[in-house]
Amino acid sequence: MEALNRMAESLTYIEEHLGTVLNVEDAAKIACMSKFHYQRMFTMLTGYTVGEYIRKRRLTLAAQELLHSNTKVIDIAMKYGYETPESFSKAFRKVHGLSPSSVRKYDQPLKAFPKLSFQIQLKGDEEMDYKIVEKDAFSVMGKSIKTSLVDGQNKLEVPVFWEESRKNGLDNELAVHAGEMGIMGICMDFDKEQEQVRYFIGAEKSNTEVPDTWEEGIIPATTWAVFPVKGPMPKAIQYVWERIFSEWFPSTGYEHGGGPEIEAYQKGDPYHEDYYSEIWVPIVKK
Repeated sequence: MEALNRMAESLTYIEEHLGTVLNVEDAAKIACMSKFHYQRMFTMLTGYTVGEYIRKRRLTLAAQELLHSNTKVIDIAMKYGYETPESFSKAFRKVHGLSPSSVRKYDQPLKAFPKLSFQIQLKGDEEMDYKIVEKDAFSVMGKSIKTSLVDGQNKLEVPVFWEESRKNGLDNELAVHAGEMGIMGICMDFDKEQEQVRYFIGAEKSNTEVPDTWEEGIIPATTWAVFPVKGPMPKAIQYVWERIFSEWFPSTGYEHGGGPEIEAYQKGDPYHEDYYSEIWVPIVKK
């Protein structure tokens, strides 16, 4: 409860600084979290990255200023964090579908992205099973794509990537080499500035030679919170992810450790009611 209240306070800070200098680090401090954990928590709870939310809120306010003031476009652009009229116009057009100058010339429809709010609810009526695991660094092999977190692009591209892996036989090849963790879907190499992540489909590297068309990756040694998932994909695993960030993190003394996140898939029918998988989240004690 306290953690989610602090998240709500960080939203107030963001809202109050949309027209001035706004540092995500300061918002994270208000929430009493590391910058990485704050950004992951924000995205999991709202469906938007912090940067995406700030951009859309600023462009909503910018449209209102264009409509109801005589302030120059360049001044509005500077106020809301754009260094040039060109960059402001590009971002504005992407959200509103027209140029900033067109707002004052024509009776055009605009988009309004409202302020978000966290609905603080008492839950906990359903227990969450988990275990804490210390694991040494290990290598993985497979293939990856780079995908954007903006506008939920990753939620579209990752399922397509899995479907391609099934069609081209990657998952069958990986299954031959898979260890105890099975076939893994790994979010790694988070790029907070570009709001991108590398998504890796792979298995623990075995003693066999890695095919030339595959890639290798390193999962660093860390402490993991491991959550069992029982049920059909993708609904079951999405439900547990939601509970991890909305219930488990706020109610424990842990936060995200900043490293890769792993979904470990075991053998069996992933659409069966009894299908078993796991979520591995890197953690640190606050």
